[in-house]
Amino acid sequence: MRTIGLALLMQLSLGALLPARAQDMPLSQVLIPGEDWQQVGAGYKFTEGPAADTQGNVYFTDVPTSTIYRIEQDGTVGVFDDQAEKTSGLCFGPGGKLYACRMGGRKIVVYPSPMQSGPPEFEVLAEDVDVNDLAVDYLGGVYFTDPKHSRVIYVDPGKRLHTVAEEVNPNGVVLSARGGTLVVTEAKQPWLWAFRVEHGGQLSSRAPYFGVVQIPAGEELPRSDGMAFDDDGRLYLASAVGLQVFDPTGRYSGVIHKPQPAFLSNVIFGGPDFKTLYVTCQDKVFSRKVQPAGRPAWLR
Repeated sequence: MRTIGLALLMQLSLGALLPARAQDMPLSQVLIPGEDWQQVGAGYKFTEGPAADTQGNVYFTDVPTSTIYRIEQDGTVGVFDDQAEKTSGLCFGPGGKLYACRMGGRKIVVYPSPMQSGPPEFEVLAEDVDVNDLAVDYLGGVYFTDPKHSRVIYVDPGKRLHTVAEEVNPNGVVLSARGGTLVVTEAKQPWLWAFRVEHGGQLSSRAPYFGVVQIPAGEELPRSDGMAFDDDGRLYLASAVGLQVFDPTGRYSGVIHKPQPAFLSNVIFGGPDFKTLYVTCQDKVFSRKVQPAGRPAWLR
C-alpha cells in the first residue's frame, strides 16, 4: 500500500510540474511522415552522452577512445577533445558550459567555453567520484549517478557533494522540461525512478513513476539508459527495444524503432530549432526530425 500511495502522490505532484496535457499523446504527434533515421557518423567503438549547446550543435563521446566529438549544424563531425579519459556522460548547463563525466579519471569536469577554437580548457568540478551520467540544473548544480555505490549525488554550485538518493541501481539521469522533476533509470527493474526536486538540490517523493518499461522477448532486463524530455513533457528513453516514449503522466505512448540492431545508449534533442532527435547506437550516431522541440531545462 505504501508503494501505491507514493506512486499516486508522485503522479499528483508531477502533474503540477509537467505540462498539463493528460490527453492521449500518440506517437503520431511526434513522428513526421516520411522521416526516418539518418546516419550522422560511423566507425566509433561505443558512442554515448549526446548533449546539445545553445545553438543546437550536438556533442557526443566515444567512450573507449576517450574522444568527444562535435556535430556541426551542416552535419560535419569533428574532434572536440581527444583526451577525455573515457567520458561517458555529457550535459550543457547555464552559460553554455559543457559538463562531462570522466569515468576513466573518476572526475567531473567543466568546459567553460566549448565553442572557442583551439585545445579545450576545462576545470575540475569533483574528484575521486565514480560517475556514469549527469544532469545540470539552472543554477549550475550537477546530479550524477554512481552505479558502483547505488546512489545519486548532487554537486552544488559551491562544489559540495550531497548524497540525495540511495538504494537504487542508477544509470541515466535527466531533469524535466521545467527542472522540477529528476528521473533516474533503474538498471535492474522495468521502471524509472522519479523524484521531486526541492530547495538546495535535495530530492523527495521518490516513486517508480514512469513505466512499465518494455523488455525485449526472451530477456530479463530493459537495459534502460539515457533519456530526454521534449517541451511538451514527454520522456524519451533509450532502451533495448528502442526509443520508448512516455507522456507527461507517465503513460507509455509507444516505441520508436532503433536505427540499427545494436545497443541504443542515449538520446538528445538538437538542431537549430531543437526538433531533431540524435541517438547514440553502438558504433554509430543517427538523427531524425520530429514534430516537438526538446530544449534543455536551463535554456527555457
